[in-house]
Amino acid sequence: MHSSTSNFERVIPALPWRGITVAVCVFALIAVAAWEIHCRAVGYEPTLNDTEDLWAEARRRVEPESIVIIGDSRAWFDSDLDELERGLGQRPVQLALPGSCAYPVLADLADDPHFHGTIICSVVPRIFFAPGGPPVEHSEKAVRRYHGQTWAQRASHYLSVPLEQSFAFLKQDDLALEELLKDLPIPDRPYAQVPPRAPPYFCSIDRERRARMVEQCARPGPLQEKVKSRWTRLFTPPRPPKFVPKEIFEAKIAEAIEARYRNTKIAVDKLRARGGKIVFVRFPLSGDLKVYEDRATPRAKTWDPLLRQTGAPGVYFEDYPELSGFNCPEWSHLSAGDSVEFSKRLVPHLRAALQL
Repeated sequence: MHSSTSNFERVIPALPWRGITVAVCVFALIAVAAWEIHCRAVGYEPTLNDTEDLWAEARRRVEPESIVIIGDSRAWFDSDLDELERGLGQRPVQLALPGSCAYPVLADLADDPHFHGTIICSVVPRIFFAPGGPPVEHSEKAVRRYHGQTWAQRASHYLSVPLEQSFAFLKQDDLALEELLKDLPIPDRPYAQVPPRAPPYFCSIDRERRARMVEQCARPGPLQEKVKSRWTRLFTPPRPPKFVPKEIFEAKIAEAIEARYRNTKIAVDKLRARGGKIVFVRFPLSGDLKVYEDRATPRAKTWDPLLRQTGAPGVYFEDYPELSGFNCPEWSHLSAGDSVEFSKRLVPHLRAALQL
């Protein structure tokens, strides 16, 4: 028995397909050009996306005796690689990640038997001691990508770099449809809390993962105010779940913080056992964010115990007049120009702490 479709023949309509193809291509080009013009008009410029693949590429540059910068976005913005290379005699590898906890990267380097270099570790207490959530997950994902990156992912990254360096609209953290939809004014509901939004695009990123604040954010204006408005909610810890008693929740948080101290000491000891070095750095912050951090995560309960328990040296910007006079335009990071001067002034303190 023959199938009812055995003699089916699809008829292609006689249309001017060549002309249609040309028209579609022209329309697509016009649409892309219009979107690119719009993105540039509102302040976007071509720059690399700080993807897990870009981080993995930087991680592969780490050699046994490298100087490595790890931590959060303050180390990412405020560390000028040229000045650090000039002062320390070696060009650092930038592995700091915005909005992330340094511990997973520290543990990965400590567990690397080939690494016995120097680590410059930024400490923002609210992020460094985060027991879990996005700060920890962000770092863990980057480490996993480095260890498990496929050839297809690596090839895709290399192909994307020249495109990202040419087109402003390829800014995945701001201009992807998913991110644009997050800007819709949706209020919190009883069983659905809207998470805090990350700051908008306000830096450029190069192939070495150096982040530099864009001029629009460094000077007073709408972008600077928009970035400032995001910090308070981002740095405010989530409310404890109603089904967990407050005292139990607080005890669990305290237990997780103590575990972070212990695990950090273990990682530091592993590094030192191979001849490696580490220095913790508290980078500048300003304005309302500084007031909030000083109150919520006081130095005596975060920074001092970290140095005491690990036995590692530290450089706290407020301890030195030449480091404490910088103003962060949007409260949390230095401008491109100030990052160069700050790094130059930081070098002598790093050399003293590391006994170089």
